[in-house]
Order: sequence, then C-alpha cells, then structure tokens
Amino acid sequence: MASGIPLDAGALMSTVLEGVLYGFSILLFIGTIWSLTYKRHKQDINLPILVVAVLLLILSTAHMVVNIVRAEDGLVINRYEYPNGPSEYFADVSQETYVIKHSFYVLQTLLADGVVIYRCYVVWQSVWIVVLPIILWCSVAVTGVIAVYSVSQAGSGDGIFVKALAQWVTAFFASTIATNLLSSGLLAYRIWIIQRGVSGVNTSRNTVMPVVRVLVDAAILYSAALLTALILFVSGNNGQDAVVDMAMPIMSIAFYMVLIRIALNKKEHSYVSTRTSASIPRRAVTSEAEQERAQQYAMKPLQVHVSKFTHQERPSSSKDSMRGTSPPYDV
Repeated sequence: MASGIPLDAGALMSTVLEGVLYGFSILLFIGTIWSLTYKRHKQDINLPILVVAVLLLILSTAHMVVNIVRAEDGLVINRYEYPNGPSEYFADVSQETYVIKHSFYVLQTLLADGVVIYRCYVVWQSVWIVVLPIILWCSVAVTGVIAVYSVSQAGSGDGIFVKALAQWVTAFFASTIATNLLSSGLLAYRIWIIQRGVSGVNTSRNTVMPVVRVLVDAAILYSAALLTALILFVSGNNGQDAVVDMAMPIMSIAFYMVLIRIALNKKEHSYVSTRTSASIPRRAVTSEAEQERAQQYAMKPLQVHVSKFTHQERPSSSKDSMRGTSPPYDV
C-alpha cells in the first residue's frame, strides 16, 4: 500500500521542483559550452564531451516537457474521467506519458554513468580497472530496459509498487548507485594519487585538488538523490516520483559542474605558466630600463667658469681698478 504525499500533489510538486533544477542546469549548460568552445580552434574542441552535454540537455528537456504534459493531463484534461480524481490517473503506470518519461530517465542514466566510466578509464589508462564498472553499467541497462518494458505491459490501474515491477526498479536503482560510487571513487582516488606524486610542485595543489573536490561533490549529489529515491521506493512512499523527476536535471548539473571546473582549472594553470615563462623577459626589460636610466643620469662634462683678474695702473689716476672676464673652459 502506497503512502506519503498524494499523487496529484506529488505530481505538481515534482514538476515545479524539476523546473527549478532544469533552469539551473540550463545556466550550467551555457557555461559548459562556453568552456568547451571559447577561444578554441575547431580541432581543439572535445567533440565527444560536447555531444554528451547536448544529449543530456535534450533528454532533460524532453523529460521536462513530458512531465508538464502529464501534469496537465492529470490535473486538467482528465481530471473528472477517473472515479478517484487525478490521484488515480497518476497511479496508473500504463499511461503513455509515464512510460515515455521513464524511458528518457533510463537513457540519461546510462549516458551519465557511461561518461563517469569513460573518465575513469581515461585517468587510469587501464581496461582492467573499469571491468567491474562496465559490468555494473550493463546491469543498469538490463534492469532499466526490463523495468520500462514491464511498465509498458502493465494493466490499467496497476501501480509502480506491484511486485513484478518493483523488483526490477529496485535492482535498477541499486545498480546505478553502485556504478556511480565505484567509478567516481576510482576516479577521485587516481587523481589524488597523481597529486601526491607531484606534491613537490607548488601549483599542483591549486590545480588538481579543486577538480577532486568537484568530482566528489558531483558523485555525492547524484548518489544522494538516487539513494533517497531507492529508500522511498522500497518503503512504498509516493515521494519517490518527485525525487526521480528531480534526478534528471541533477544528473546534468553534476556533469556540467565537473566540466566547468576542469575548464577553469586549465585556464588557471595556463595563467600560472604564462606568468612563470614571462618572468625572465620581464627581468631583462627591467635591466634594460635601469641601464637607460643610468645612462640618462651619467656624468656629463662640466663647464667651469674661471674668472681672471688683472691689475692695471693708469697714469691719470691713482685708483686701482679690477676688471674681470669669465671665459668658459670645459674640464
């Protein structure tokens, strides 16, 4: 027996909260596109990551649109077509909009988890490290597809907590949580090990550790949403619908924030390198300027005026007269 918030109120609340998070993800998407393309040549753009960012936006947008349509159908259009009102409509998992929006959710989960595994492989450069995450990712794919298919084959009036559906949904949540935590943990651990290896460099702490923190924060954010949804689902609480809807933009936010942090980290590292490389020429310029100033204030020839005094007697006068001349002499 389901408990918790009424389904009609939950549908309205989940749509509003998802809309707020979706708007925030749009801002981060713009920042991500800027960080991937600003002042870069076409061949320097990471095209696969750019495609993933766009796909996440498309899936989040599609899920948001379907959720709005579903809320309108249940609260406005089909409000009086069910004996128990809108709550009965939202409890029916055989609705087409319910199947479509959860299909988008499964696709985005597979995409987001796949990106985390890919990052883990790039950092470790070893296939053996990502064997277990790949197996878990396959488990996510299998359980997700079966869960969506089971929902599409459910009879009218069946709920999500029916045993035939609940076991696959539970396995799906558990698999994606394990995949995300394991891959993110391996990724953060590898970066931390690399940072320790170059701890003698002063800039390593400033350029590496912020990325590790963002990776950990993104993993915690996403895993917390999934764990909350799993707990609510296992306990039979209707609030799991709202958390699952919110998880869509949260996945995008976690992905975008890591990309933006990496881009900012590269710019900071480039700035430090530029300052370091420019320090020697700057000292040379300073030395030349000092030489110019020294030449400007160097000793110049002095002009000394020597006065020559002569004594001359005149027959007609007994007075002595003094006459001075001052021809210049360069010494």
